[in-house]
Amino acid sequence: MATLFAGIDIGSWQTKAALVDEEGKIVGLGLCRSGTDFQGAAKRSLAIALLAGKVKREALAYTVATGLGRENVSFAQGTKTEISCQGKGCYHFFPEEITIVDIGGQDSKIIKLNDRGLRTAFKMNRKCAAGTGAFLEEMARRLEIPLENLDALARGAEKNLELGSFCTVFTATEVLEKIRQGERIPNIVRGLFLSVIKRVIEMDTLPHGTLWTGGVVAHNPFLVALAEERVGAKFRIPPHPQFTCAIGAALYARERGGE
Repeated sequence: MATLFAGIDIGSWQTKAALVDEEGKIVGLGLCRSGTDFQGAAKRSLAIALLAGKVKREALAYTVATGLGRENVSFAQGTKTEISCQGKGCYHFFPEEITIVDIGGQDSKIIKLNDRGLRTAFKMNRKCAAGTGAFLEEMARRLEIPLENLDALARGAEKNLELGSFCTVFTATEVLEKIRQGERIPNIVRGLFLSVIKRVIEMDTLPHGTLWTGGVVAHNPFLVALAEERVGAKFRIPPHPQFTCAIGAALYARERGGE
């Protein structure tokens, strides 16, 4: 039986699990809602990853937990911060000097690594939900649009609509006024994407080749295309952008479990 290593990333919305083998190859990935039972979510996501990889729990040699609920995973042998794991996971795919934008459910982060994978800078947006997945989810709810339809709607917009409001509450009021004025929903959705981008680019400079990760990016890749247009640079999306943090945790587990 091959030896495997697991990473569990418990975020505010979703819990992700990743399995890697002794060579660092991804074997299985699992995803489920975090809910209010982080321990249960960790077990469910791991079970999904094991099923996806067609492997047994007995093959696991070491598990590292990360994210908001990392201290709630009793079966993990170790923990690491999501900043470290995000950098580890991205550097695994792009072993070079990189800038990472991670858009999560409750915050957005910019992480910079040197060519050895060591963190040189880090910034986080925690002032409000603007620029995060929670912002888009709230706006989708108010517009009565399924969250999974946002990307297609934004692609179908006729123009780049600029929304001036900074926070979620005021943006909701502005969106209602745009609807009253007869603005098309696709234009409003693209405006929401641009609002997220505006919050991100206010945090730090984004050079050519910046990596974009997180669930928002995984489900809305057009947002990255709009960011390229706004910044005037070419960006990249790594493989499995929603799982890079969990993959990084699994790679840490591989290092620790192989000692």
